Amino acid sequence: MVIYGVYIVSKSGGLIYNYDHNIPKVETEKTFGYPLDIKLEYENKKVVVVFGQRDGINVSHVLLTVNGSPVTGRTTEDGRDVFEVIEQKENYPLSLKFGRPRATTNEKIVLASMFYPLFALASQLSPVPKSSGIETLTADTFKLSCFQTLTGVKFIVVTDPNMQGADIVLKRIYELYSDYALKNPFYSLEMPIRCELFDTSLHTLLELVEKSGTSNL
Repeated sequence: MVIYGVYIVSKSGGLIYNYDHNIPKVETEKTFGYPLDIKLEYENKKVVVVFGQRDGINVSHVLLTVNGSPVTGRTTEDGRDVFEVIEQKENYPLSLKFGRPRATTNEKIVLASMFYPLFALASQLSPVPKSSGIETLTADTFKLSCFQTLTGVKFIVVTDPNMQGADIVLKRIYELYSDYALKNPFYSLEMPIRCELFDTSLHTLLELVEKSGTSNL
């Protein structure tokens, strides 16, 4: 069993907690000849692929290294500008490594705010009254499971598609939330959760689930 991450969304649709547990690295390194047949641009302080997909390298992937030299912003470790390097014919062949970037905190906040109306829309589209909304969303590479409390707080886990017993894990996370966040006198509802005991207990829970499944919960 593989659990990729945990998200908690407040009743108003704001992301109040997220935890990346086991995010797989997606990296591809290829040797290119001149001219480079992939178009790169500098966006959000990263060199990203904007056109030309091949051999596992996709649009939005980030340039990680040039000839083994890590890329920070738009410069390599030895201070050379990435775009100057790829434009000069004498530098070829070039070994470039690309990877899928991890979502930033701001991007996760946007995604959480997008899930909120989708959840409400699913409830309204249901032909049966009082629908619970989205409980499971399955794709070819992941499964999203959601549990909504009576107060409207949503607990979400993203796992591999074959994960079983996600509903049990979600309810156990809810118990940890009740014990370590709601009972914390310094925690205010609708605010981001910053509690070391909650973090530690959640990490222990996810490790237990991945090692022995949900039978011991």
